[in-house]
Amino acid sequence: VCGRASSPPTRPVRTPRAALQALLDGNRRWRTSTQRHPNEDPAARRRAIAGQAPFAVVLGCIDSRVPPEHVFDQGLGDLLTPRSAGQVLDESVIGSVEYGVVALRIPLVVVLGHQSCGAVKSAIEIEQTGEQLPGSIQYIAERIWPAIDQTQQGDARLNATTDANALMIRDQLAALPTLATRIAAGQLSVVSARYELTDQSVRLLP
Repeated sequence: VCGRASSPPTRPVRTPRAALQALLDGNRRWRTSTQRHPNEDPAARRRAIAGQAPFAVVLGCIDSRVPPEHVFDQGLGDLLTPRSAGQVLDESVIGSVEYGVVALRIPLVVVLGHQSCGAVKSAIEIEQTGEQLPGSIQYIAERIWPAIDQTQQGDARLNATTDANALMIRDQLAALPTLATRIAAGQLSVVSARYELTDQSVRLLP
């Protein structure tokens, strides 16, 4: 009944391992076109009024081709999804991740890089040319520079830097005191992954 009071949503998974498996299972459905489109029905929308209980934070790029809820076949209230170009961290992004972990007690943070990332490509190009990008776009490029793989060229450099950038951001997040204490206690995992546009698969990075 539409007017019936809703119960607060419950988290479907509670451990870092289970959360990661739920994401990987969802990505398998996405890349094989067997999506379930969970938590989109009227009942789920009513439950969301009472609160939220997402099971993972996915820090992704702003690229329009990589929406986390689609990539992982998740629905309303399942994921907390801060996004910035190249997954670059600033205080707002960090605070958003910390909110998910501290306030919502989310057990998993995923830093999701992706194939053909325009932010990473621009960072590589201007690091080589010395060009200045307009406005605050320069800030984004400079945050990516430490991850540039100087041993590679062309597409190999772009691919290697994309992975290195996601790994660098993962390590920066894991070092935050608010997250590190929970990692040490086994309550949280912070991982990095890469999404391939060519086959829609997500691959965990070492």
